[in-house]
Amino acid sequence: MSLIKQIWLTIVVLLLLVFGSSLFIGVSSSRAYIEQEVRIKNADNANALALTMSQMPKDPVTLELLVAAQFDTGHYRQVELRDPQGEIIEQRRAGEAIEDVPAWFVDLVRFEIPPGQAVVQDGWRQFGILTLESQHSFAYRSLWRSSLELVGWFALAAALSLLLAWWIVRTIRRPLRNVVDHALHIGERRFTTIPAPRTRELREVVEAMNQLSSTVRDMLGEESEKLDLLRRRLQHDGVTGVLKREAFLAQLQIHLESQDARASGTLALVRLARLAEVNERLGHNETDALLHALASGLDQFGKVRGGGVVGRLNGSDFALLLPGAHDLESLQHELGKRLAALKEQSRVSLGLPAALVDYAQGDQRSVLLASLDGALSAAEARGDQSLVIAEGPQRRSLFTNHGEWRHALQEAMAKGIYLAHYPVLDSEGELLHFESPSRLRLNSEWQPAGIFMPWISRLELDSRLDLAVIDAAVRDITQRGKPLGINLSAASIQDARFVTELQTRLKARPDVAARLWLELPESLAIHDLASFRSLCHALQPLGCRIGLEHVGAEFTRIADLQDLGLGYLKFDRTLVQGVDRVAEQQTILRGMATLCHSLGILAIGEGVETRGEARTLFELGLDGATGPGIRQLKYPEE
Repeated sequence: MSLIKQIWLTIVVLLLLVFGSSLFIGVSSSRAYIEQEVRIKNADNANALALTMSQMPKDPVTLELLVAAQFDTGHYRQVELRDPQGEIIEQRRAGEAIEDVPAWFVDLVRFEIPPGQAVVQDGWRQFGILTLESQHSFAYRSLWRSSLELVGWFALAAALSLLLAWWIVRTIRRPLRNVVDHALHIGERRFTTIPAPRTRELREVVEAMNQLSSTVRDMLGEESEKLDLLRRRLQHDGVTGVLKREAFLAQLQIHLESQDARASGTLALVRLARLAEVNERLGHNETDALLHALASGLDQFGKVRGGGVVGRLNGSDFALLLPGAHDLESLQHELGKRLAALKEQSRVSLGLPAALVDYAQGDQRSVLLASLDGALSAAEARGDQSLVIAEGPQRRSLFTNHGEWRHALQEAMAKGIYLAHYPVLDSEGELLHFESPSRLRLNSEWQPAGIFMPWISRLELDSRLDLAVIDAAVRDITQRGKPLGINLSAASIQDARFVTELQTRLKARPDVAARLWLELPESLAIHDLASFRSLCHALQPLGCRIGLEHVGAEFTRIADLQDLGLGYLKFDRTLVQGVDRVAEQQTILRGMATLCHSLGILAIGEGVETRGEARTLFELGLDGATGPGIRQLKYPEE
């Protein structure tokens, strides 16, 4: 039995005990008082009538008149006069009429009142004995009415008491429920904190649990910072703080192969010309500070544009990756202003030539870099501040303008979406879920998401596409019965109407919701925490698993999300590639997996290319892996 039920049972039992005791004491007291009063009345009236008879003539007519007058005016059951030998001289009797009082009540409180008796004198001689007994019906009626009034007042008092008790229990129940939820969160390894209630006992419990949560959260934060420091030493340049060549090129390859809006954008290459001469004139420290300022400026420019990635390819060349950015002329102008500002701040004359090229899914990384390198050499030959736009690979555009793209995308979404199926497997080769990027039929061919997602974002069709993907996922799960993972865009979860519509659809299919894995980019959860939190609160009660993909650069901030009950994290491909050969990567991933498990989160590796990488990931404690390298493992057929 719950504590609240025990409290209510205690309150009701106490009220019943109080009522029963009050009613018993009240009725008993009233009964005793009435008996006493009637006994006195009987005795007084008998003495008064006997005294009158003693002073009057003792003829039968006078005695009859006195007895009749007393009987008719005094509500008596019996008035009787007997001679000393016990013979009746005069007598009056009346029945006991108690019509308006229940018989059970009369039997329960039956009065035991002796009749009043007095001696009638005739001079110095005893004439007779007078017995007088009052009628009890009025006493029963009086006691019945007082009992009913007592019950009525008690019912009113009980109602008020129960109302007060309900309010008190409610004030106790709310913080108690919060304490229970808090304990469940800790049991689920969601280390949240709640305000301390006013109740002393509950406050002590809450303060202890809050302290536990804070301690664990601080510990996890410290461990994640240590892991991030190790990751930065492995992937980032020590002087400028941006990605090293290998890490940047890996990021570029990931973007070229991605299935979302990152699949197209702009790639820029900036060179600090005559680096050896600058180093000689400024000195090593100032040159390092200049390189750091250049890298920081590019990084800031990338963040302003959204999702930018900066890398140092060699001593003097810096690359900037701007996913989703397609206006090369605007980018050329803005980048030129930033480089000019940096040049003005320097004590020496700087050469900062740059080249830009657009990229799209399927482009060859080497071709893009070769095109940029050639354009940069041409820009350097033109002057210190020259920015040129390189000629990118020749591509066949599906449609020529925005109107054609909009019509084609809307028509394709109306006809239906195809979901691909890439398995995510655990260490035993069993299926965790299928990754299911969307495909649209454009120009009579099924096109991958990397082709149309940039246009979906430009035309603001994200919410419509995501709802269509949800409908396709519902049908797929219904037919196959397998768990499915789909991606949601940032624009969709920032749309309250989309979240409400998604919640409505999944509420109608709880069996599907339990097999649905929803993925969002790590950067979205970190930089738009309010929208991500709203999504988690809306969908997690339905049984959905919500996770983050491409986790890496912002892993230190994952501890800030531990109260949301994330289901899984997918570690970025840059951390996974070559993990079977690099000890530092193994240390990083082992620590990240341990932290995930401390929070009750599954750890999954992305982009596994070889079976050796997959084996190493599972040895490090990861729960799952996805990519070409797991194809030889066992998994359920579609």
